Amino acid sequence: MNETNIGLRPPREYVDPRCRRWWAAQVALWMVPPLITLAVAAVFLGPWMILAALVWTVLTAVALVAVPRVRWAIHRWEATDVAIYSRSGLFWEEWRAAPLSRVQTVDKTRGPLQRQFGLATVVVTTASSKGAVRISALDAALAEEMVDRLTLLAEDDQRDAT
Repeated sequence: MNETNIGLRPPREYVDPRCRRWWAAQVALWMVPPLITLAVAAVFLGPWMILAALVWTVLTAVALVAVPRVRWAIHRWEATDVAIYSRSGLFWEEWRAAPLSRVQTVDKTRGPLQRQFGLATVVVTTASSKGAVRISALDAALAEEMVDRLTLLAEDDQRDAT
């Protein structure tokens, strides 16, 4: 696909469906420790802490269900022969379009939790002062292929520009 229009538009691709479990695990890692702390405090400090623990339990349950669904509805990406597009964010929504002619590096990163779910993040660094374009929650093999493809396309594009 050789598109010549590099405008800001909605990307077409969804991230990998396994990301919903990855995002739920992230929520659990943030929400469960305070819940345990509140439960232990309730034993020593009485009924108000029990109420706080119950409220936190409800918030945790809601977050475990809602956060992955909302993030799934928002995160999109697309890589064409001329640009890479991404959309992320809920309160501070970010849509990015980076022409491959501006690409400086293309990297793949994987944290321990991402590795557990077979996911990876592609980071495309450009000459933009806004920073790199990050596409999280991709299948690790797809991310590897994308890094190779984007590197070759960017190299060819920059060679043509000189």
